[in-house]
Amino acid sequence: MDNDLAARRAERGWSQARLAEELGVSRQTVISIERGRFDPSLPLAFRVARTFGCQVEDVFYPDTAED
Repeated sequence: MDNDLAARRAERGWSQARLAEELGVSRQTVISIERGRFDPSLPLAFRVARTFGCQVEDVFYPDTAED
């Protein structure tokens, strides 16, 4: 799954640590999600969307790279 979490975070001028605090997760979790190494749980995906005032599918979307 791809995402634009880093771009949304940067638009707000937030550090990864700040976003982690807002979401109630570790900074390492934010890094892993931004790099596509970790797909968030559904509850976490909804918290992300709520934090940015959008829908889950606005932040997370299917991989664009072909396997």
